[in-house]
Amino acid sequence: MPTTSALPRFRRTTNVRTIILVLSLCGLTVSLQQTSMVGALADLPDELGTTTENVSWIVTVTLLTSAVAMPIVSRLADMFGKRKMLLLCLGLVTVGSLIGAVGGSLAVILLGRALQGISFAIVPVGISVMRDLLPAHRIGAAVALMSATLGIGGAIGLPVGGLIYSTWGLSAVFLMSAAVGFILLVLVPLVVSESTIRSPGRVDYVGSILLSAALLALLLPISKGAVWGWGSGLTIGLFAASVVLIVIWIPYELHRTQPLVDLRTMARRPVMLTNVATVLIGFSMFGQLLGVTQLLTLPEGVGAGYGFSPLQAGLFLLPSGIVMVLLAPVSAAISNRYGAKTTLLTGGCLVVLGYLVMIPWIGSLVALLVGSTVMGSGIALAYAAMPTLIMRSVPVTETASSNGLNALLRSIGTSSSSAVVALMLSSDVVHTGGSDVPTTHAFQMIFIVSAIGAAVGTAVATMLPPHRASLSNEEAFTSVRDPGAEYDPPSVVAERAEIEYEIAEGRSMHHHEREPAAKDRSSSREGG
Repeated sequence: MPTTSALPRFRRTTNVRTIILVLSLCGLTVSLQQTSMVGALADLPDELGTTTENVSWIVTVTLLTSAVAMPIVSRLADMFGKRKMLLLCLGLVTVGSLIGAVGGSLAVILLGRALQGISFAIVPVGISVMRDLLPAHRIGAAVALMSATLGIGGAIGLPVGGLIYSTWGLSAVFLMSAAVGFILLVLVPLVVSESTIRSPGRVDYVGSILLSAALLALLLPISKGAVWGWGSGLTIGLFAASVVLIVIWIPYELHRTQPLVDLRTMARRPVMLTNVATVLIGFSMFGQLLGVTQLLTLPEGVGAGYGFSPLQAGLFLLPSGIVMVLLAPVSAAISNRYGAKTTLLTGGCLVVLGYLVMIPWIGSLVALLVGSTVMGSGIALAYAAMPTLIMRSVPVTETASSNGLNALLRSIGTSSSSAVVALMLSSDVVHTGGSDVPTTHAFQMIFIVSAIGAAVGTAVATMLPPHRASLSNEEAFTSVRDPGAEYDPPSVVAERAEIEYEIAEGRSMHHHEREPAAKDRSSSREGG
């Protein structure tokens, strides 16, 4: 658990807009990878000579590598430099895109997509760069925009990717990402300075391996359970393995002086409740994206479908992405005046309201458009508030790693939503024209379950400690070394003080591991 380096005496104020623009473009570039391939999935089995199940790994492999990479890359950013990790992620998304463009086989495309997935850590790392480099009064709006890129990319990736694929083919989709990645590789060193705030220490290799294995064991059955069977030995075995690995990982991390994830910080009430709300609202958001997209693209006259092409469905959802961009400064203004908790609660209520518009009028395109746009507004506010709540409760040296874990939990929420959507669409069907088609009731249940997720997430957010409007961004982001320390119980305060002393002495092991040695030294002093 590293000590806090000296805070910078000044913040870079020149080219602030350029820094925000370039970092937001970095976030948008990687978030586009979430849905840019969706329009091509239906054709790829024939193009690559493989099965639909195998092609689905194009989405799954990106999910898995992003989940593993986010906590690790974010922690490395706090330790070795945030700009270095930004450039590493941009390099990986560029190389991965070039590999995917070469294509020719499913294995090659999967390799490219795996490398693209690692780059998803750009968003939490970029948020921490903003905290370190921007003037305090600009951080709120900048973080809101950077965080919103996750939702914006998901919304516009479908029409953009679908348009490029239908016009120029699969390789062009990858080449677009490669070109943008290369441009940003040039711009970032020119525009973004390396932060002076570091959290020096040793890399927690064992903790990284344990957490990575646990995430893979959890997310694989979530993603593939509908195909493998939820009661199959493989699915149950992987879920059991994930539980065992987490049970091993938690005490290991607690006994590390310099852990991969500081679980004491994560246990603080504001951080823990924000992370719980993140999982639930991420679940709700993806339920809308998948549910509406599936509903629009089902053949017209069969079940509940509207017969849209993937490109048309993406254009239908585009207004929600535009709203997310427009609301970034609004969310920052709400957080500054009333507190980030209010912003999160407002966003959660808007998400629920959007579902309430869609559920009873699922047969109306107008209701789907209005509901999706209202939900986009809610997601923009909620996603903007989450990193702000995290940053106001963790030491400045743990900004990247804490936001990395928050982004990981958001990913777990969206993955769980994908599994629930697939289960509901496959279990509530009518047999028409020789195939099973999801019913209108199936889509209504998806929206109801997702609305419940948003409602519970909003209820959890009500338990957050109030972030006073009088707490300015200057106080929240610069003057306070560890703004969340007030939430630590006395035992943790004492333990943190002892660990900081160990680090100052150059020791890397946890003090619990050194108790026998400490007693021996005490005995020899008494004997002397």
